[in-house]
Amino acid sequence: MIDWTRVDELRAEVGDDGFDEVVDLFLEETDEVIARLLEVDDSALGSDMHFLKGSALNLGLSELAKLCQDGERLCGAGQAAMVDRGVLIHAYHSAKASFRDEIARRAA
Repeated sequence: MIDWTRVDELRAEVGDDGFDEVVDLFLEETDEVIARLLEVDDSALGSDMHFLKGSALNLGLSELAKLCQDGERLCGAGQAAMVDRGVLIHAYHSAKASFRDEIARRAA
């Protein structure tokens, strides 16, 4: 699920001209973290969950943010092995595609 109110707030904060640039930067940085999720060891997973949660919240990707928050809590409790990285990766790619599709639809 995407919080389009948050997306509209972000657009208002950075302006129409800066919006695409900010979104591209967030997604580029997030893509890098997502790409290494399967490789990162459990000790670094908590910080990646925190980063992904913040990025997801900034872009209104509320469902992904919730998954990352749950993962961050598991990591904080010493249960990083319980984080389903595959689910997070799938949720990210799904949310990103929905986000891009709706942004394109709104721009048309």
